[in-house]
Amino acid sequence: MARMSAERRRDAIVDAALAVARRKGLAATTVRDVAAEMGSSSGLIHHYFETMDDVVAAAFERVAGDDLEQTEVLLDQAGDPTSVVRAFLSSYAPVGEDWAFQLWLDAWAEAARRPALREVSGRLNLAWAAMLERAIREGVKDGSFRSEDPAGAAWRILSLVDGLALQVVAHQTIVDRADMLAWAASATERELQLPPGSLAVNGATPPRA
Repeated sequence: MARMSAERRRDAIVDAALAVARRKGLAATTVRDVAAEMGSSSGLIHHYFETMDDVVAAAFERVAGDDLEQTEVLLDQAGDPTSVVRAFLSSYAPVGEDWAFQLWLDAWAEAARRPALREVSGRLNLAWAAMLERAIREGVKDGSFRSEDPAGAAWRILSLVDGLALQVVAHQTIVDRADMLAWAASATERELQLPPGSLAVNGATPPRA
């Protein structure tokens, strides 16, 4: 049997780390866990990754980076700026037990203690904000939106949807996906000075009074 290349071996380690993280969460995933998942030794993990923090960061980047790329493709196909922002909000709202967003929650909780994870999560967070900012700038340019601070608007909207998504994932019985979509759409409409209902997403209930 041919030996695995270094790249494939690293991928296999990341696969194993993600399998463990699904069961235990990022914080509780250890070198020993990953080695056991692979049926190998801890020494093999350290041969390809300097620290366990680097393994965790690579595992998070795999899932979160794929999610970002898929969303970029979705938004590229959405059409006009209003449709792009609507698609952004819809794609950001967790569905069921959203594995990717649960991983984000784990990453945020661990980032302060894990420099490698902090670098990855910070870089990806900037990419999400930049993606939304581009859509807002396009909308301002063609007259769809009004905003004197597209960058600030993007961060305010992203911060809101992050907080709402956290509530959906962490406290599933308190705030549901329909609430999140309705509240995020309403707040974004105000931020971009759009008529009420402009960003309504199918499946979202109107904001409560």
